[in-house]
Formats: sequence, structure tokens, C-alpha cells
Amino acid sequence: MCIYGYARISRAKQSIERQIRNIKSSYPTATIIEEVFTRTSLNRKEWQKLFNKVKAGDTIVFDSVSRMSGNAEEGFNAYQELYNRDVELVFLKEPHINTATYKKALENNIELTGTSVDYILEGVNKYLMALAKEQIILAFEQSEKEVSDLHQRTKEGIETARLNGKQIGQPKGTKLTTKKSLAAKEVIKKHSKDFNGTLSDDDCMKLAGISRNSYYKYKRELKQQD
Repeated sequence: MCIYGYARISRAKQSIERQIRNIKSSYPTATIIEEVFTRTSLNRKEWQKLFNKVKAGDTIVFDSVSRMSGNAEEGFNAYQELYNRDVELVFLKEPHINTATYKKALENNIELTGTSVDYILEGVNKYLMALAKEQIILAFEQSEKEVSDLHQRTKEGIETARLNGKQIGQPKGTKLTTKKSLAAKEVIKKHSKDFNGTLSDDDCMKLAGISRNSYYKYKRELKQQD
């Protein structure tokens, strides 16, 4: 049986340490899976690898339900599939929807008496199971709403700043200079055939360790400087 901690942030600039610290505090032996992914979809590389790898008896720990999914339908479907595969899910901030809690609610049925009262007791049992399921759905729906609200507040903030005359993002035509771009340009100037070097574009690209788009972008900027 393995214990995994899944920690996710939306942007590389954010800190993932708080999530890891919270998970490790409750599950010191957990193997941490980290991921940077901006969208709410569960179609995430590290998550998919973990989802396909876990087996019956394994545990996945999340700091909160939003780290698993910001999409209510996808999140609940994944929850149900993992539950049916006997994988334990733990949400540190929403323990009421842990799979152990859900399982207990399903198993703690009121014992039938063998009398006519059983019709009422069966109804109560079904109600308790439906209530447990509803709590899980509500948690994912709340997560989706929080993501949606955040996007809306961000959009409104940008629009307000724009209306107040503030520059949003880089002005058109601005060239973003970083240590990596400067180093890559030095490699291009020194080794590219376009600048009297000996390397082809593909070989120069590999030597600089940059993508094709970045390579040709930097090469254009260097030619403009000549």
C-alpha cells in the first residue's frame, strides 16, 4: 500500500511548499507528486500518471479538494472511479468528503427489523446514502465556483486598471530580456551559420537548449540589431 500526496499550483511563480508541508505534517511518508497546471481539467500529465498507477489499498492525499479538480463533474467522476477501485482519498481541508467517511456512511445502514417498519428504515438508509453523495458533489461544485470567481475578479481587475490608464502587460513591441535569452543569443551569434558560425539551425538550437520558436525569434532580433 502506497501513500501519495498530490500538490498542484496554477503558475510556476506560486509556492507549492505550503501544500507539501500540510500533507507531510499528516502523512510524513507520503510520496509527493508536484504539478504546475493552469486549467481546471483533470487532463494533467502528472495527475493522469498517478491516476493510472494507484491500486486498491493506496491513498492519495490532497491539501484541499480544489487541488484535485476545479471542475465539479470531472472531479466527482474521478472520485467515484477511485472509490470503486478501493483507492482512499484524503482531503485535509474537507475531511467530511474523505472516501473513508463516505464508505462509513454507506456501510452504517440502519439494521432492518423484518417487520413493516422496514419500509421506513429502507427510506432512511437511501436518504443517508444520497446525503453523503450530495456532500461530495457540493464540495466539487464549491471548488469550481471558487475558480470561476477568481477568474472573474482577475478579469474585472484588469479591466479596471485598463480604464484607469494603467499599462496591462508588456507594451507592444517590447523585447523581454532574461539571462536565458541573453545566453541563447550568445550561442546563436557564435555558432549559427547566419552569423559566420559552423552549426545548422537544428544543431545550434540544441546547443542553446531552447525551443524552435524561441530560436528563430532570437535570431530575428539579432539580425535587427545588425
